Amino acid sequence: MTESSPPTNAIEPRVDPNRPVDPKAAELRAEKNPLKRLGKVLGPGLITGASDDDPSGIGTYAQAGAQYGFTTLWTVVAMLPLMIAVQYICAKIGLVTGKGLAGVLREHHPRLLYPAVLALVLANTLNAGADIGAIAAAINLLVPIPAVVFIVPVSLGIIGLQVFGGYHLIDKVFKWLALALLAYIGAALFARPDVARVLAGTLIPTISLDPKFIGILVAILGTTISPYLFFWQASQEVEEQISIGRRRLRQRQGASRFELKYALWDTVAGMVFSEIVAYFIILATGATLFVAGKTNIASATDAAQALRPLAGDAAAILLAIGLIGAGVLAVPVLTGSAAYGVAEAFGWRSGLDRKPGRAPQFYAVIIAATLVGMTINFLGINPITALVLSAVLNGLIAGPLLVLVMLVSNNRAAMGERTNGRLLNVVGWVTTAVMSLAALGLIVTTIFG
Repeated sequence: MTESSPPTNAIEPRVDPNRPVDPKAAELRAEKNPLKRLGKVLGPGLITGASDDDPSGIGTYAQAGAQYGFTTLWTVVAMLPLMIAVQYICAKIGLVTGKGLAGVLREHHPRLLYPAVLALVLANTLNAGADIGAIAAAINLLVPIPAVVFIVPVSLGIIGLQVFGGYHLIDKVFKWLALALLAYIGAALFARPDVARVLAGTLIPTISLDPKFIGILVAILGTTISPYLFFWQASQEVEEQISIGRRRLRQRQGASRFELKYALWDTVAGMVFSEIVAYFIILATGATLFVAGKTNIASATDAAQALRPLAGDAAAILLAIGLIGAGVLAVPVLTGSAAYGVAEAFGWRSGLDRKPGRAPQFYAVIIAATLVGMTINFLGINPITALVLSAVLNGLIAGPLLVLVMLVSNNRAAMGERTNGRLLNVVGWVTTAVMSLAALGLIVTTIFG
């Protein structure tokens, strides 16, 4: 079947007239207050955006601020439309096809799916291990007990939440954890930044051909637009549909314009939230560590410790709290997105709404990825090395995976009449090109940096 000559029914909405009605849609139509309407619409997009600011991402933004001050603030503004476009496309794939991203790719591009899923699992497991270590180190900043003591309890607690919590509980917990990231805004305010310099760094792009500067730009891009977010976003849209009773595939296929509209609102809100947090992390570290000449920051916990004598205990405590919340949110997303990818690639049952006995392979991947990540912290592997390796893997697969995402989202056999519009295609393909160039830059800076 080719895209140029799809069957007539391939361009139909394919919405089952007997599928359960989404109660959220009725609530949104009835709600007149725009702020309350926004609160009701928040869902997978918010959680995806918040999970993007995981400890490894926080560490990257802290490095950018510590090494280059406010000169990288403009990147946050520039990346926002790219993030929105990519994540909305992934959300739309999940809504329209009724499948997660790996399930759709399995149907349309199976040969390229399995290498991508393998790289995803390796990168996510390494990243999860480093994030578990970061959670323990952040707790150590608040409680004077060796960080290693917290690694096993944190790991087992995260596994317990995913295996026994159920989708509704996990959804609520994740939304509350997202609020912990607001601590970084407070930390930035304690830093008392120079407003004029902040505005200059935000509005005037700064480019340097110095390999280290190129390296930090590539790192910011790679930690912001990550493959695990693509898989998680699409799968969570499917979970949302299942949670309202659309358990059969035919009941989930197709999406009304209204459903797509509030999915876009949710995605925009989540990505804006993510980039606001990233912005204030760079702002806080640029106003303190960079000014004080403390540019040798290797992780988010290093930034929190270095910030204490410069901005006070309150700022350091806020950074630690934000780091704990970010880590506890991000690790399940990392292991969960790996599990969705593997389960959908092999046609296994998947979903956090299912009991473990009804999706054993899916939960086995979650447990295995978390335990392997936990074990990394006891093997003497440098957590920064683990993060670099995961960044390299993510950087290598992001470009090719985005090509597949764009092909699928424009395939009428998969999407019916809900293929991308012109603007979404332009931004999506620009993002694909940028991420492909970032992968090349990552290779060059890794080899020659």
